[in-house]
Amino acid sequence: MDRLIYTAMTGASATMGQEAAVAHNLANATSTGFKAELHKLRAVPVQNAPMPTRAFVVDASVADDYASGPLQHTNRPLDMAVSGKGWFAVQMPDGTEGYTRNGNFEVSANGILQTRSGLPVLGSGGPITLPPDVEVVVGSDGTLSTVPRSGARNTTSTVDQLKLVNPPEADLRRGGDGYFRLAGGTAATADPAVRVASGYLEGSNVNVVEQMVSMISLARQYEMQTKMLSTAQEMDRSASSQLMSKS
Repeated sequence: MDRLIYTAMTGASATMGQEAAVAHNLANATSTGFKAELHKLRAVPVQNAPMPTRAFVVDASVADDYASGPLQHTNRPLDMAVSGKGWFAVQMPDGTEGYTRNGNFEVSANGILQTRSGLPVLGSGGPITLPPDVEVVVGSDGTLSTVPRSGARNTTSTVDQLKLVNPPEADLRRGGDGYFRLAGGTAATADPAVRVASGYLEGSNVNVVEQMVSMISLARQYEMQTKMLSTAQEMDRSASSQLMSKS
């Protein structure tokens, strides 16, 4: 009977973790560039257990859905979306690189191209700095060019090029801040094959209907597992009662 308790108890706990992940996905259904989290359960044998049949259920497979989200036209030059595979590189507060698909950028008071949360966007030689009083034109390869707002508007100057990367998805790890990093903490190399669409933002790839169905299914699983625990308790009470009556 303890095997039943092991399975039901740990299964209920892991199911609650899955419900939290689904709730997180639903909360970010409208977040720009968000990638859905995927969770799977598996059984792990209990170490040093008296019986080899005893096992825990664990949320052992935590992955990310890297499918592209829908592109939304904004007609704003500093809104950018990666076309197909690839990532924008940004500088994290500790100086390391982070990667995101959220191309909703802005220019700081110091002329630095940055994310809405204030992280500098990286170019070919570090953070990108734009001159004042110019219009920015973004090429499909990530090249940033500027056109003066006044005077000779036919003068175009190339400022920098976005650092666009496409590391193996298996090497990426999502941080608590929502940005991705390489597993070893190293910096990915720029990939010239990555393309950018200016004036667009990539929407979340969360399928709301699919996530709602998953939430209902998980609720049923949790209910079943708690019923198993109640059944185990009743079986234990019945067995104890019969032993006491025979004694």
